[in-house]
Amino acid sequence: MQDNSNLSVLVIDPNPGMRGSLQNMLVQSSITKIEFAVNASTAIKQVGKRSYDLILCEYDLDGGGGSDNGQDGQQLLEDMRHHKLIGLSTIFIMITSEGVYSKVVSAAELTPTDYILKPFTVDMLSQRINRAIERRAVFLPTYNLIAQGNLREAIRSAATGEANHPRYVADFARLRADMHVALDELPQAEDIYSGILASKPIGWASLGLARVLFAQDKIEEAENVVTKLIEDNPKFMAAYDLLAKCHEMNGAAYRAQKILEEAVAISPHMVRRLRRLGEVALEAGDVVVAEKSFKQVVSRSKYSEFRDPEDHVKLVKTLLKKGDTNQAGSVIRDMEKSLRGNAAIDACKSISVALLHESAGNTSAAVTELNAAVAAVRLSKGLSSELKIDLARTCLSNRLDNAAAEVMLTVMNDVDSDVSMQDAMSVFVKAGRPDLAEGMNSRLMTQVQELLDLAAEKGNMGDVKGAVQTLLEAQHMAPKNVQVMVALAKAILRQLEDLGWDHPLAETCNTQIDAIRKIDPANPLLPGLTEDYHSAQRKYGIST
Repeated sequence: MQDNSNLSVLVIDPNPGMRGSLQNMLVQSSITKIEFAVNASTAIKQVGKRSYDLILCEYDLDGGGGSDNGQDGQQLLEDMRHHKLIGLSTIFIMITSEGVYSKVVSAAELTPTDYILKPFTVDMLSQRINRAIERRAVFLPTYNLIAQGNLREAIRSAATGEANHPRYVADFARLRADMHVALDELPQAEDIYSGILASKPIGWASLGLARVLFAQDKIEEAENVVTKLIEDNPKFMAAYDLLAKCHEMNGAAYRAQKILEEAVAISPHMVRRLRRLGEVALEAGDVVVAEKSFKQVVSRSKYSEFRDPEDHVKLVKTLLKKGDTNQAGSVIRDMEKSLRGNAAIDACKSISVALLHESAGNTSAAVTELNAAVAAVRLSKGLSSELKIDLARTCLSNRLDNAAAEVMLTVMNDVDSDVSMQDAMSVFVKAGRPDLAEGMNSRLMTQVQELLDLAAEKGNMGDVKGAVQTLLEAQHMAPKNVQVMVALAKAILRQLEDLGWDHPLAETCNTQIDAIRKIDPANPLLPGLTEDYHSAQRKYGIST
């Protein structure tokens, strides 16, 4: 018999009677390390503080009085995965009724480890938990390699798992496909998904195939796959999101909006989808739908751990486009009352007030707020590149050239941003200011050289980790600069030599060497870098 006494468990249920009943059942199964959450918000706070081996979650989280604004256990699971609050090794068991189970089991991209249907006995719960633990043991070697960032070895581990555990062939294949996507090896992932679908239709495999087709710019093929998926399974919600993206890529914002409206009608409580509907509707010029969507986003996320002040900015922008300055002012006042405490919020407030002044023709007041927003952006963390680029455009329209350039520099300095240098330059070119684009390019190149010099200084002082981090910043700003690629590869190789093997860094090093080979195949340093990389692999016994 399994010893589960060391398992840590989080029970999420709005019903106090059910929480007590579950506690009694768990104690009878020798599980005593039990904590409780009454809704999604408190659950998210708890998993943010510590990890749990097992989460038991009621599907109907709104059953205790509506405190979660209609959020259910499936949406909570997706939030936890999306924000990386729980790892692959966390067991998540959903408690639900037979009627609900039949509706949700085939409609979710992210499924829990298992379901247990009410009513159930102590023995039934214990069997489910033991089965989940046994399953986790099968996958744990692969999960651990993924957690270490050793994706190459994890792919091999998953392939071995497929061979040794026929029962979990599809699950291991899914892991392999996910890891190939993470390594930007999209054709390999495409082959895996296609192979799974050749055996039988599985929703997540169809969605995975459509996503890798989309990522390879095979938009029409992706659209066909995801359209068929929706026809076969109209409640597979993630499929609607990708189909909307396909329409957007084809320039059909109105069609994208309609697809998202369909999805929201089926599943009205997912904040990320409501937010996207608002954005697409605003782009399509439908301010009525945009206003309704953003109002729902602001309302639903009011007590959420993932509240985003940018939602208020989007709502203000929508209301001003509609010409409703009174409501826009009310939204800003709500921001001032309910949001406070960091530079990102200050930036969003100043941007919103600036837009309100601009709509009223009060240029002087708008400029004051824009300058305040730029100052706050300089100190902020977590603001989206889209918001910063919009701020830069607004600065340009108000002749705040230096402020616009400063904002775009913060975008380029943000290593988490996927905005390219070309994208940044186009902001100024489209505004009719190619001179500012040239000036910004010059400033960026100066910053890159300063980072190269700083990295060399850190390396000479023995700070090999600091040198690598500095060069990663430079690489983000100048991703096709061979000098930066060479310096980064050298610095990583030194860190691997001095401090031991680091799988994600080794992958980055290999990527840089491959990029140098493509851009500058005659580079005299290339053979040495390649040999040093292989030498490091041999030193640490890394499979090639």
